[in-house]
Order: sequence, then structure tokens, then C-alpha cells
Amino acid sequence: MRFTGGRRALVVAVALVILIGGGLTWALWPSGASAKGQDVAIPVVDGPADDQHVTIDATFFPPVSGGKAPAVLLAHGFGGSKESVRDQAERLAGRGYAVLTWSARGFGRSTGEIALNSPDYEVKDVRQLVDWLAKRPEVRLDGGGDPRVGITGGSYGGAIALMAAAYDSRIDAIAPMVTWHDLADALFPDATGKGPVNGVFKKMWAGIFFSTGNGPLSPGLSPGGGLTSGGLGGTGPGSTAGGTVGGPLPSGGGRGDRPPAGRPMTAQQVRCGRFLPAICDMYQTVAETGRATPAAVELLRKSSPVSVPEKIRIPTLLIQGQRDSLFPLGQADANARAIAATGAPVEVAWINGGHDGGDSEPDWAGDRVSEWFDRWLKKADAEGAAAGSAGTAAFTVSRDGGRDPGTRRPVIVHATGGGYPGLSGSARTTVAISGPDQQVANPPGGSPAAISSVPGFGGLLSGAGGNLGVALDVPGQAAAFQSAPLPRSTQVTGSPTVQIRVYGTGEATLFAKLYDSSGGALAVLPSSLVAPLRVTATEAGTPVTVTLPAIDRRFDAGHRLRVVVSTTDLGYATPAAPAVYRIGLGSPGLTLPADPALDAPATGPAWWTWAMPLAALVIAAMLLLTGRTRRAERAERGESRTETEPGHDDVPLVITGLGKRYSNGEKAVDGLSFRVEKGQVLGLLGPNGAGKTTTMRMLMGLILPDEGEIRIFGHPVVPGAPVLSRLGSFVEGPGFLPHLTGRANLELYWQATGRPAGDAHLEEALEIAGLGGALDRAVRTYSQGMRQRLAIAQAMLGLPDLLVLDEPTNGLDPPQIAEMRRVLKAYAARGRTVIVSSHLLGEVEQTCSHVVVMHRGRLVSAGPVSDLLGATTSGNGSGPRLEDVFLDLIGESR
Repeated sequence: MRFTGGRRALVVAVALVILIGGGLTWALWPSGASAKGQDVAIPVVDGPADDQHVTIDATFFPPVSGGKAPAVLLAHGFGGSKESVRDQAERLAGRGYAVLTWSARGFGRSTGEIALNSPDYEVKDVRQLVDWLAKRPEVRLDGGGDPRVGITGGSYGGAIALMAAAYDSRIDAIAPMVTWHDLADALFPDATGKGPVNGVFKKMWAGIFFSTGNGPLSPGLSPGGGLTSGGLGGTGPGSTAGGTVGGPLPSGGGRGDRPPAGRPMTAQQVRCGRFLPAICDMYQTVAETGRATPAAVELLRKSSPVSVPEKIRIPTLLIQGQRDSLFPLGQADANARAIAATGAPVEVAWINGGHDGGDSEPDWAGDRVSEWFDRWLKKADAEGAAAGSAGTAAFTVSRDGGRDPGTRRPVIVHATGGGYPGLSGSARTTVAISGPDQQVANPPGGSPAAISSVPGFGGLLSGAGGNLGVALDVPGQAAAFQSAPLPRSTQVTGSPTVQIRVYGTGEATLFAKLYDSSGGALAVLPSSLVAPLRVTATEAGTPVTVTLPAIDRRFDAGHRLRVVVSTTDLGYATPAAPAVYRIGLGSPGLTLPADPALDAPATGPAWWTWAMPLAALVIAAMLLLTGRTRRAERAERGESRTETEPGHDDVPLVITGLGKRYSNGEKAVDGLSFRVEKGQVLGLLGPNGAGKTTTMRMLMGLILPDEGEIRIFGHPVVPGAPVLSRLGSFVEGPGFLPHLTGRANLELYWQATGRPAGDAHLEEALEIAGLGGALDRAVRTYSQGMRQRLAIAQAMLGLPDLLVLDEPTNGLDPPQIAEMRRVLKAYAARGRTVIVSSHLLGEVEQTCSHVVVMHRGRLVSAGPVSDLLGATTSGNGSGPRLEDVFLDLIGESR
């Protein structure tokens, strides 16, 4: 049987059958079951005396795979609810886990008051959630009342994972993210290591914390650029701005419940919201004084893993954000060291984002957590899990991998190492810094203040997704010390240290930061982090060793390291009394930690960016060999053909049997043939869609014809043919660099040709342009007519033997059109050739000596203008016009 349409049609038909069959298969193939949550209200009893009855609003997701499965408790961030983590819960259920999400006491529809993950409250609640899981038929048990269970969550949810693991031995594995080790240290940090009583109060983060639990926030702000009711833990994988839902469930004892609609709140509820009174009172005190009291430190530490040393003895994956001024990398480092000291397996990952924005890599982090639970919850025993961990990375750091060459979006790569070295690194280098002693002032009232990050709005001072920030230091408030340009790039992974001396009297509150200075107007503050410290200044100078914020950053060769010590920072409480101190270096060395064992994947172009050029070379070689074979076959048949066609060496242009099809098969140019001689000004005419521009593009070698050939001075036109250097062209509008002058654009264009500057005849082209003083103005200030004239001058650079112009008079006023007419005629009179495509038929009649008329891709007429006009008579008795002839030729009525 012969298939109508030939082999090509047969191939297309087969491809369509395959495509349709594949589409039907995909559409009809049964999809996996989706996870469905079951809302439940779980009553719990907590409090120091176990006398408070609270109802926990929860949702249970049975494993999609069915049967008995390990369970995962999925906790939300501060200010969120169970709805904030629904997406992640559904993914975990889809991977074969029984998942329980819940709104912590004081959040969402759960009753009770916020106790900051206290062992007497939230930790007891979680123990009873584990009891509830042990009774579910879908949950796998390790023993009576002992489910196989893990916990994960971000921020506030990460802390409850750690605290619950310390108090409930039934929990088998945890994966806390972007959370704290010591809440007192996180809110009152001190870079000298003297602890939170000596620390500097993070007033803005603490205020956001307290306000988030004090009532619903306004919508529209989200973690990573702000806040939403999705919570401060919204940086974790699967987090959404779910918000609180409805009102509290009925309960017998939650004192923090909001009153029913219409009933006014009490003064206590307005002041403290849903916080326990003790926490509310503590916050009021420290917010007023800006100092941590021993009672405040004790209360905050009771809700922190620092209070339970050696009690967390299970596999722990710690994911912490590099862009996090609330819970910086040091918090995860302290957790890692404490848990590793018990002998439990610990892995650490530093992701790009955090509470201050950046890319929190939800997909990567979510997969990492799932893989962690697969290893430790789905294995039959600990030995099997340990065997399954072989070859995994104990330490992972997210780094900038440049931009995707296709999408131009930032790419993150993950450097991995077999061991976690801590913030001091596995190797250290010292870089010399220098600078004189400098006086700094603490302004009255602490204002204006320097800006490093804006808590809750971390995206404002940094590039989207970037692990860097631009900080603002106030003149007179900061001392700076700087290194010489780095001789080679330096990778820093960990916390650098520097020694300073503080001169003066009284207690000084200072903020140290390490900048990356490239010599530009603004230096970069990695991750927008600062190291606050409080020191008692003396006239002799108090020596202080400052531990700078932990970072992972490569400082490029030629950049400088700059240490800045400031008296203010917008995010912290500073003294209101004015004071002046003198800051100097205690040692000229800046110690930089590193981890050379970290192995980062290559960040060069993807494999296809080098494979495709190689493939192109192979294809080109095959085409070349094929062409040689065909030429040899023609030679055997006596059809030898020279590169330059004899007798055409002096003919500017010969077009023979030219054809070009659109992708839909319709012919744009069909069997076009004509020739142009020296000294002619040829007008290429035709209505829209006649094929004029397509013909001109083939003439310039921009596209290849499907049929026929084009020869310029006897040479065939192909892309890159040397003979194209004898052609100057202007087709489809001018294109210039707008910030450069007209003169600079022409000079740059000629330099790109690689030809000698003397061959450009630049002054003659500029005279033709007639732009006068505008030649030295930026092109963005030009009118359309000025751009048109500059484009024609560019086409005439080098005085080409064949000049091709598409609509050269567009945008020109009548005097300029007349001048252009004179220029083109004079140009051809010197033995050169001009081809003009134009819709202004009257102008073509006055300018051109010859015309070629096209219609629907075909040649309609060709010859001297005078011959065309002489063969036609006008109906009104006057001489014929080219417009009349043109309309007659294309069959249009007048």
C-alpha cells in the first residue's frame, strides 16, 4: 500500500498516533490516592499540678498506602495553626506515614494559654498526643502504648520537637528546623560569651513574638519578608499562611480563651492576649528595661533544650537558616553539640533562608526530612537504620550556584561533608586588619540607629533569595577596620573572631559586623547579621574577644574584609543616654574558620550547554561530508559548478528561482528571479505579505532559502559568506545601544566587523546622517527620524557596493526625504547599487531607476520605471503614476 503524501506524511502520522496514545494512557492511568485529613478534638490535661483541661484541635492523616505505618507529629510555627502545615502533612501521608497536625495551646481553635513550649504545658500536651497515636489502628507500635513516631516542625514547632524528645522516650527521631537551643540567649545575645544576663535585648523580634501571640495580625505579611498568621515558623517546608481558624473549641479551663463575640475583653486579655500571665509579666519587665532579669532567663530556659542536657538521645536532623537574626546558626550548633555528646546520630544542614527571608528551600528541606524519617522510622531496627545512613552527609550547606542559563533564576547548590566541624571550623586562617583608634558616639535616645536587618521584613534590604544584605551605618557611630585586598578567594564557614579594645567609662552597648567590601559604594553584610555585645569601658581600654555571626561565604580575591563596630542597631535596645567611646584593635588578626572537607558540586553550565555545541559540530561535519559527496556525484555527471559563476562577477545581484515556505507550508516567496546591475536604484514593491522582507532577509544571509539561489557579484549567499562584506543593509527598524552616543554606536558597530578603522569612511557616513551636534548625544534622546538617519548612515559604513534599505524614509520630514533622495541617487551614480523597499510609491517613482513588483511571493513585473510608466495610460488624460501601474499589476481597483 502506498501512503498518500509520501514518507514525511507517514512519519507525521505515526508521531501523532504515538502522541495521542501516550496522552490517553496518561489521562486514563489510575492516579495515586490523595491524603485526606480527619479533624479531631483531643482533650488533654496539663499544668504544673495537672489540673488544667485543654482541648487540642488536631487533624489526622492516615497513610495513603494503608496498613500500619510509622507516625509523624507535625508542629506549626509561632502564630500559626495546624492549617499552616497541611501541605507538608499531605506529602508525608503520601509517603506512607500516619501524620498528626495540631494547633498548639493558645493558637488556632485550641484552648489554653501560650506557655512557650514549657515542660508543664505544651510538652505534656505532646505526650498525650503520642498516647492518642498509640491507640490508632493505622499506627505501627514498638510496644504497648509505644508508637513508632517522629516529630518535625519549624521555629516554635522545632523547639517542641526537641523538648518532647527530651521528656518522652517513645519518640524515635526528630527533625527540628530554624529553632532555638536557648531562648534566653536568642533574645538576649552577647558576643563575648557572658550569657543573656549581660546580653543585648532583641526588642523588635521580641515585640513581634509577643504581638503574634497577643491577637491576629493584619494580613499580607509573611515570614521571609514579614509575618502572617501562618506564623514565625512559616519558613519550614510545607508551611503555608494558613492562619487561625474560627474561634476556640469548647473547653473547661483555658484562661486565655477570647470572650464570645460582643463581650468586651478584660484589661488582662488586652495586655497579655493568649499568653500565660507569668510570661506576659516577664515580657513587660524586660521590654521596659531592655535587660534580662535572672527570673526571665530562668523562665525562658525552662522552655529550651539547654535545660535538658544529655536527655535528647535520638537521631536528630537539624536544619537551620543562614538568613536568620532571630535564631542564628549558633543555636543549631549548640543543639548539635549537646545531642552528639550523648552518642545519638546528628546531621546538620544550613539552608539559604530563615526568619529574615532568602530561599528557605521548602522542597529540598521537605525531602530531607522525609528521607530522615524513612531511615530512622521505617527501618526494622537501629542497626538497619545505621546501615542505611552509610554515605549520607553529616553536614550540608546551601550555597549560591549562580543563575540557571535558561530561566536566569538563582540556583542553589549543596556542599556536603562527612562530619560537622562546628562554628570554629576544621581549619582556620588569620587575615591582618588595620585601622586607627576611632571615637564613636551613642546618640541620645539611641536614634538614629544603624540598620542591619529589619525583623519581620527581611527582604527589604537584601536581594530576593540572596544570602547577603546591605546594611546602613550612621556616620560618627561606627569604627571600621579593614584588610588589604585578598590575594586569593577565601571561603569562610563558621564564626570569625576579632579582638578589640573599648576605651572610655561606663557600660557600652556595641554591635560588631563583618563586611565584604569590593571597593564599590556599598559593602555587603553577609546574611545581614550582627554580633551584639555589652562591655564595661575603661580609660586603659577593655580588651574584648568578639565572636562574629556564623556565616558561609566566599570572599573573592581583590575584596577586602571590613570589621565595623557600631553603637546602635535598629533591631536591639540601646542606652538612651548619650556617650562617646573610643574603639581600637586589640589584635591585628581576624580569625576565619573554614571546612575544607565540604564538597560543593560544580556550578558551571549544565551538560547540555557543552554537549549541544559538540553535537552541532558533528552535524556540521556530516553536512559537509554530504555536500562533498553530492558535489562529487555532480562532477561525475558533468554538472561541475564553480563557486563564482562565470559572467556574473560584475553583477551586484542575481536571484534565480528563489523560494521560501512558512512553517505551515504556505509559500512566502515562490520562484522569484531578477537581476540588478551597477548604478541602479531598484525599488522593491509589493503589498503587505508580498514577501519583500523575507526576500531581503535571505539576501542578507539571515535565513536560508528552501529553493533557488542568490548570488552577489557571482558568489552564492550563505550565512557568513565573505561576499556579504560588500553589502550594507538596514532592515526591520534600527537597533542601537540607547546609553551610547550616535557616534559611539557607529564606531562600536564597525569595530564588531573586525575590519580596519580606515575602511569605515565614518565621516562620509556621518555627513549623510546629517545629525550635527546630536551625534554626540545619547541615542535614547533621539526622535524616530534621527534614529532612522543614523541607521542609514550605519548601513553606508565602508561604502558597500550593494546597499539594501527597508523603508528608509520612515520618520523623516519632507526636506529630509528630499535630501535622502539626493543621497541615494548620488550613491548609485558612483557605480554602486541601491535596493529600496518602500510603501511611498511617489517617492519610489522619484528616486528609483528600476522596480521589481511582487505579489503573494511571486514576481509580477520588473524593469525600468520609465518603461512601466510608458506602457500605461491614465484614465484622466494626465501622465500615468507609478501608483496606478502598481495597483493594476497586483489587481487592485483604483
